[in-house]
Amino acid sequence: METFKIITNTTADLPLEYIKENHLGLVYFNYIMDGISYGKDKELNWQEFYRLMREEGKMPTTSQVNPQQYKEYFSEFLKESKNLLYISFSSGLSGSCQNAALAANELMEENDNCRIIVIDSKCASMGEGLFVYKAVQMQGKGMNMEETAKKLQELVPHLTHVFTVDDLNHLYRGGRVSKAAAVVGTIAGIKPILHVDDEGHLIPLNKIRGRKKSLNGLVDYMEEKVVGYLDRNDMVFISHGDAIEDAEYVKNEVEKRFGIKNFMLNHIGPTIGAHSGPGTIALFFEGSSR
Repeated sequence: METFKIITNTTADLPLEYIKENHLGLVYFNYIMDGISYGKDKELNWQEFYRLMREEGKMPTTSQVNPQQYKEYFSEFLKESKNLLYISFSSGLSGSCQNAALAANELMEENDNCRIIVIDSKCASMGEGLFVYKAVQMQGKGMNMEETAKKLQELVPHLTHVFTVDDLNHLYRGGRVSKAAAVVGTIAGIKPILHVDDEGHLIPLNKIRGRKKSLNGLVDYMEEKVVGYLDRNDMVFISHGDAIEDAEYVKNEVEKRFGIKNFMLNHIGPTIGAHSGPGTIALFFEGSSR
């Protein structure tokens, strides 16, 4: 059976240890913080990243990976395997998926011996990470690249994301809420709950007053969505914007309600964190729908 290499990117927010253990390829998204560009060749400690946002009010900006950059990444990975499965960040949040597909098609036209499949996960942060985790499981069961890609496409509408943010102003900067909503919501202590829909867009679900209630709201949403799907959740992912105690709280609530024992917790990286801000908590699982 022909082997294939799974590739993800930094927007998946997977621990580097997991990426190394599973020999995953990694595409770096660049961002600018305080006038300095960071990416593959220069990284900023994630805790310092959030400190700069929280304490100094620094506002980072991000950029998508262009087709030429993808071509360079894929060319390097083709030295390891002629079959590449690239799991992309949601096309509903970035044009990078389209750029990856353009680069893949160019390389396959130039080289008949390679095969590159680009999957639009319609996912973000550790939702994308959970998507990658599922791909690694499929590969480990002996599925070939085409079989894995087909199963992943079937999984897309069931990879459920639900999250809450601590500061509405970051969603305002990203065009997700109006300035008036951000100001009024901040004064009133509103903590919105959002999800990622079938097209990979961020959609508000509910407005809850108070942090603890918003964290419980994430688990309430899971309770609604896992009916008939609980046995598919051998692993639940939780990501956080430098708020590990709140992430642990959500983990404990999920364990108490559903008996799930296996979790992967990790911080939200700079690319996603630039738009969600410090204090974000996100919960990812397989459900009946998004």
